Amino acid sequence: MGWAAEELASINLGDARRDRRAIHLIERLAEHPTASIPAACNGWAETQAAYRFLGCEAYDWLDIFEPHRQCTQARMAAHPMLLCLQDTTELDFNGQTTKGLGPLSYEAQRGMYLHPTYAVTPEREPLGVLDAWMWAREPKAADGHRPGAPESLRWTEGYERIADMAGALPDTRLVLCGGSRGRHS
Repeated sequence: MGWAAEELASINLGDARRDRRAIHLIERLAEHPTASIPAACNGWAETQAAYRFLGCEAYDWLDIFEPHRQCTQARMAAHPMLLCLQDTTELDFNGQTTKGLGPLSYEAQRGMYLHPTYAVTPEREPLGVLDAWMWAREPKAADGHRPGAPESLRWTEGYERIADMAGALPDTRLVLCGGSRGRHS
């Protein structure tokens, strides 16, 4: 059994073939982390299967992420103290014709934001991703303000989820590390 099959043993995307495709695709992408999907896949048939998998609306990224989150939490229980590191990064898809993108740091840039929380030991051993939020910003209104909740809310929401998780890990001290550059949307 490969590492992805072990990590995603509890995956359930509603069809055993989808579950196997998720594991296979994750292994391929991990083997070639900087490659495009066609370059990471072994031939056109595998590339088409990857795009079909990614385009399926019967599940979303959270369904694929959940088994990893569960394994991460299980690994955390073996440690007396852990750092829960929050960060926000831009996923820049400028020039792509992907739906659902929004402005990034500059209104002309197109992409999404990702706000993960990583579990790391004080000795710097990564245990996995505990939590993640992805969103696309709304364009600024005519008055220069961006509609919706402030993006700084992601930091607070991350804290609340870690605080909830602490009850399931009574022998592990969770230290949340994060910050904001003070910029508001």
